[in-house]
Amino acid sequence: MSNSLHFKSGTALLLALGLSVGAVAPVITAAPVVAQTQTQSQFTDVSSTYWAREFITTLAARNIIAGFPDGTFRPDEPVTRAQYAAMVRQAFNQSSVQSATSFVDVPANYWAAAAIREANMMGFLSGYPGNVFRPDQNIPRAQVLVSLSNGLNYTASSQNSVQVYRDATQIPEYAVASLAAATERRIVVNYPDVQVLRPNQTATRADVAAFIYQALASQNQVATINSPYIVGQQQAAVQPSVPTGTVLSVAYEQSDKVVVLPDETAALTLNVAQAVTDSTGRVLIPVGSQVVGELRPSGNGSQFVAQELVLPGGQRLAINATSQTITTTETIRQGGTFGETLAGAVLGSGAAAAIARTTGDQRVGALEVLAGTATGATLGRIFGRNQVDVIAINPSRDLSLTVNAPLTLSAR
Repeated sequence: MSNSLHFKSGTALLLALGLSVGAVAPVITAAPVVAQTQTQSQFTDVSSTYWAREFITTLAARNIIAGFPDGTFRPDEPVTRAQYAAMVRQAFNQSSVQSATSFVDVPANYWAAAAIREANMMGFLSGYPGNVFRPDQNIPRAQVLVSLSNGLNYTASSQNSVQVYRDATQIPEYAVASLAAATERRIVVNYPDVQVLRPNQTATRADVAAFIYQALASQNQVATINSPYIVGQQQAAVQPSVPTGTVLSVAYEQSDKVVVLPDETAALTLNVAQAVTDSTGRVLIPVGSQVVGELRPSGNGSQFVAQELVLPGGQRLAINATSQTITTTETIRQGGTFGETLAGAVLGSGAAAAIARTTGDQRVGALEVLAGTATGATLGRIFGRNQVDVIAINPSRDLSLTVNAPLTLSAR
């Protein structure tokens, strides 16, 4: 509707906009140039990354919209009132709510005469004062949304719903209530900025396809589309994630000392000693969670490599986290005893065998031994000597773990 037009009353204005109580249905046919239906939805000008592709192709696949003879859809072309009437007629099969108006500027042989007549009778479109329809006038985005909202008999819980738009002050007064309802029903789709409505801008074919699709979705006639441009659409809950660089404080309940050979690999399960939380204080990894992994040779020392996180509820998650390399060594000599050095220690199986062989102290067998492996070459060298060097690890001090890759957790 031209901004130069003036009306004597709100009623006349609404009539001119073609807004009336009625219904709505899916889709879009173009103007007189519309040709074959693209049943495969392979429009040459609607790329796989085009913002409205899913709206357009889904409606096309349902034979609700059609393209042009050259295989294009022309999504960015403007839509006239006549074209919009054709789309509404194709999309919605509703009972008539009023008798047809004889528009003086829509002759019987006009290409969209039947569509205008039916859209008018269904209550989607009316004319301007004097039974003028103005079929070739471009239709603004606000008019399309108000038409759909009113046609579906939607009402808003609050007109303040339009305040989600940064350009809300540009909404014509007559359209505020209906646009609030359309917003609450998630009919509005704004590209490229979801918070900018552009109510007085001419609607494009892509705009109208998206609006009509959402009107159908609001009635559960089509599947919900997940698009960042749908106003008010509830996005899938973002799963909490432990970011790279997070440090896990851990402890080892069985002992405050773990002893392994430099070339030994030994399985080890640690407990999370301090909860990991996000910026809001939500607990991501609770105290008592277990970190399953193993001590592995690393340079001249030993390093813990985490493999799995087990949460208190039993959920198991792969985790990429490692400790620093521990190079603290202790020397066990032939003929000695493990005494205070190894009292209460947990030994790797290789270390246990080497210490027992070197010291001859059979009490080593009474200590807890970790399942693991040491290379044959390493054991051969150790068994031929009168002393053995072992890596002595204090888990609570030495095995703080750094997360090396984001760890996504299930929302809790």
